[in-house]
Amino acid sequence: MTTAPLYYAALCQVDAPNPATRRDMRRNTDRMLTLMENAVAGYRPFHDVRLVIFPEFAHAAPVYPRVEELREHLALPADNEEIALIAAKARELGCYVQTGSFIEADPDHPDALFNTTLLISPDGATLSRYRKVNPWIPWEVHASPHDIADYPDDPFPVVETEIGRLGVATCYDWLFPEVTRELALKGCEVMIRISAYMDPCGATPPTDWW
Repeated sequence: MTTAPLYYAALCQVDAPNPATRRDMRRNTDRMLTLMENAVAGYRPFHDVRLVIFPEFAHAAPVYPRVEELREHLALPADNEEIALIAAKARELGCYVQTGSFIEADPDHPDALFNTTLLISPDGATLSRYRKVNPWIPWEVHASPHDIADYPDDPFPVVETEIGRLGVATCYDWLFPEVTRELALKGCEVMIRISAYMDPCGATPPTDWW
């Protein structure tokens, strides 16, 4: 087991209009940069904030019903300008960042889009890429790694860092015990969950469903 130093994690919630185009994403990114600064630099006299976490769809949510529209208006490669700004701020502040998710297009899988979050190191490097394994069908039309024949990457990456072995899953993934089991079997010590809903206990149905 990794012996990690005592540190704090900042779980940052965002409340911003959802971008309709890639150009509109900068507004959300600028807000996240401010939250990073407030969390790490602002709390430095009191707490050592080493990990900053943003929620699912903090960069952009799948507001279009078809993959073709998402690809046209919102999809980005994993190496994009919004993530570059987050990475630069991580270097400045010396913290790890679990980015808010975005709609990812990958030329290696041209027919698919993914709901993707990245783990960024304090030197600005991308340590892991997690693509949501269980999309919330039928509302989410992006793909799961399990939809890709002979998918070459580890769908449940766990990264060893100086603050522990970090793994992540996204929203609906948490309702499937296989996800947390996979992370645990790989030695995950800090299980990060990014989510687009506010129910801390699970997908609780409204009372009028009962």
